[in-house]
Amino acid sequence: MSCISPLTLSSQFLVSSPKKNRTIVGPCRVGPRMSLDQQRPSSSNPVTVLTKLLWGPSLPPGLLISTVRTAWNSTWQLMMSQLAPSDSSGNYTRPASKFPLQNNPTGTKLHLYVGLPCPWAHRTLIVRALKGLEDAVPVSIASPGEDGSWEFKEIPNSRRDKDIVVPGRDGVNGCKNLKEVYGVRKGGYSGRASVPMLWDVEKKEVVCNESYDIIHLLNSGMNGLSRNPGLDLEPPELKAKIEEWNQIIYPNVNNGVYRCGFAQSQEAYDSAVNGLFSAMEKIDDHLGASRYLCGDTLTLADVCLFTTLIRFDLVYNVLFKCTKKKLIEYPNLHAYMRDIYQIPKVAETCNFTAIMDGYYKILFPLNPGGIRPVMPSASAHESLSKPHNRESLSSVDTFLHV
Repeated sequence: MSCISPLTLSSQFLVSSPKKNRTIVGPCRVGPRMSLDQQRPSSSNPVTVLTKLLWGPSLPPGLLISTVRTAWNSTWQLMMSQLAPSDSSGNYTRPASKFPLQNNPTGTKLHLYVGLPCPWAHRTLIVRALKGLEDAVPVSIASPGEDGSWEFKEIPNSRRDKDIVVPGRDGVNGCKNLKEVYGVRKGGYSGRASVPMLWDVEKKEVVCNESYDIIHLLNSGMNGLSRNPGLDLEPPELKAKIEEWNQIIYPNVNNGVYRCGFAQSQEAYDSAVNGLFSAMEKIDDHLGASRYLCGDTLTLADVCLFTTLIRFDLVYNVLFKCTKKKLIEYPNLHAYMRDIYQIPKVAETCNFTAIMDGYYKILFPLNPGGIRPVMPSASAHESLSKPHNRESLSSVDTFLHV
């Protein structure tokens, strides 16, 4: 799976955020009517001036409210049809990746394109780091622009954090946004520009934009270039177990949070949220007796689950209406997430500011005001770095030296 720019939102509907000077409607107050001079607000916003002149401190007329509600609902349906395609029942249906991996691109120079808010792209950053492929597979990190595209822009030095990944420029093609990169390929490309995307530098061609194909390739197909070739996140004896967990995690958790947030009917939401939390309970119970999903060994299934869990309380619990429980209310799941977060190099792939901005400030139909809430204290680096005490569940020392 992959993230469209950003998260499938068409640029024709994602425009700059509404101006901050908006009318604020509150409860009616009883009191003497003010003169026009007294009513005139300090702001020169014409909408604010007009509303004050028409109905002063009172709520707008009921007819106006119902008209605006109808217009907004229609507009919301239109935008959501682009943001999150759904079936006739309002269930979100994720578009398939257009460029699955066809063959192992051995002997060619590869470049990885990612966006930090995207959990599917985050998978590739983690596997790349754990396998020690940073030099072999350079990365360009895009950030979501206000028009909906993944764009490349340098972050001022004053805002950089040397300990975490940050957005920057396109390091191989020099493009302004990801859509331009896709367009460089032979024959061009007019579809959705998604991340992650693996690029063939010499042939100027898209190798793959399916996240699981990419992490599988990084894990086992590039050991000749890896600084940690001995690490195998998909050992042959665990492949069946990994697939079993993926069949639970992907539809119910990875994509399940999106099915909650992008549901376009109450029935679709109810189905998605029930599936999500049933799976969360199942996984939490399992992790009570197992350090990782498949026992003592970290696998690709753990990586795929982690990138959703690390965003859960930050984003999905609030913005995507996954409100039945916070992740911190699951003692095993939360400790498990901290365990993986504390593996060397993993924390450096987690840019929480970029993650929150990429959802709250960009997904206009879900958060029209563009206001980013404060980060939950349990999701801060200091909290995630606290002891997890999950070593006691391992029969062997599974600490990853990378």
